Amino acid sequence: MSSYLKLQNGSDVRGVALEGVPGESVNLTHLETYHIAISFAKWLSVKLNKPTDALRISVGCDSRLSAKSLKKGIFSGLASCSVTPYDCGITSTPSVFMSTVFEESQFDGGIMLTASHLPFNKNGMKFFTREGGLNKTDIHTLLSSIVPTDYLEDLSTVKEFDLVKHYSQHIVQMIRDGVNADDYNQPLKNMHIIVDAGNGAGGFFAAHVLSPLGADTSGSQFLDPDGNFPNHIPNPEDTNAINSIIHATLKTNADLGIIFDTDVDRAAVIDHDGQAINRNKLIALMSAITLSEHPGSTIVTDSVTSDGLEKFITELGGHHHRFKRGYKNVIDESIRLNNEGTPSHLAIETSGHGAFKDNYFLDDGAYIVTKILIILAQLRKENKDISDLITTLEEPKDAVEIRLTITEDDFKSYGQTILDDFKSYVSDNPHYTLVSPNYEGVRVNYDFDGIKGWVLIRLSLHDPVIPINIESTNENGCDVAQKDLFSFLEAYDQLAK
Repeated sequence: MSSYLKLQNGSDVRGVALEGVPGESVNLTHLETYHIAISFAKWLSVKLNKPTDALRISVGCDSRLSAKSLKKGIFSGLASCSVTPYDCGITSTPSVFMSTVFEESQFDGGIMLTASHLPFNKNGMKFFTREGGLNKTDIHTLLSSIVPTDYLEDLSTVKEFDLVKHYSQHIVQMIRDGVNADDYNQPLKNMHIIVDAGNGAGGFFAAHVLSPLGADTSGSQFLDPDGNFPNHIPNPEDTNAINSIIHATLKTNADLGIIFDTDVDRAAVIDHDGQAINRNKLIALMSAITLSEHPGSTIVTDSVTSDGLEKFITELGGHHHRFKRGYKNVIDESIRLNNEGTPSHLAIETSGHGAFKDNYFLDDGAYIVTKILIILAQLRKENKDISDLITTLEEPKDAVEIRLTITEDDFKSYGQTILDDFKSYVSDNPHYTLVSPNYEGVRVNYDFDGIKGWVLIRLSLHDPVIPINIESTNENGCDVAQKDLFSFLEAYDQLAK
């Protein structure tokens, strides 16, 4: 049982599925996915009060090399419980959830094989019911309930379902209805839009979404699935990946560049002038769109968003609720606010995970892009671009992110001591002002003789790491705060840069 619990990564299962990286031993094989699938089937049977032989579960994967073997384990595990498994092929994580709500499928549950943007040797599992993704407690229950049995391969009951086809048609219809152009069927006609899928699962968006809507997708890149990820990491936060799609957008003179992560639950876009709209800019853009549809809404973000973003949201009449890191944290907080009577229509992380109330609070990169495409088509009628919606966003002149490793075995206690001591340190320091309310770590504003900004020091959600974010309204303004912070941290000998 303990070996399975080691595979838990928050609300996901993640492990090493392939050899090839020194020091990383394989711990996720078809045998593990076999037993995990059995546990999920039994858990779902109890939750739905439905016998396992009446359950229908969809199974999708991204482009990872280990997917074929791991899927065999899942199919066989489900078959051993008399569950009917449906092979959805290479698809996106959000589409697997949608397979539980589409009228033409209505699966009882879904399993997605993915490890997001992690290296080729990793893989993992995400689980869905019609209520959404399983949470951290659910995953702990699944893994702790496993009783290992002999592996019996059985692929005889597997059925196929073309999920990409249905999901693509769903998005196409949303865009047609949202734009409501004179040419209803091809509202993106005369627009040049390119896609960078990073050799993940997002290549479908060019051929099955944009082309049917009339867009020219020539110049799109890395659309073919390849689990070696030979061109760049499929990650909308990665500098190399962003530079690649910026270059392609400018080279092809495209109206918009789109980049997805491996399993398409995150995205970023590039405007016609080559401006990358990710992180705070993406949050600002999605906030502007949301507040135009739902005035006064509360926007929930993670803890590392900028002060300029808070001002931007407030000036648009919205409310900024800066919460914790972790896409499930911001989604659950937005849901909590709604349940308590505070309208919150968007929960979004700087990583690109964004979830909307009107889309099941599903973090879906393709849905984010759908919202952007609709507003872009409308703006073009006024000779405007999407970047015109975020011109008032004030950005920092300097920004630094530092990650310090805690070498102490009890890293959580050691890290918490550092946070407590830092809070005491800044409370007695005239250069700092504690930010309140604050829901993660210690966030302070600083002012060193007119050099201003903020610092957030926190504990990583899962790793022995202290991430530190510093931003400043001055050129090179992070230097003074970083120097003072490192002076404070010198006393802690179990920290390593």
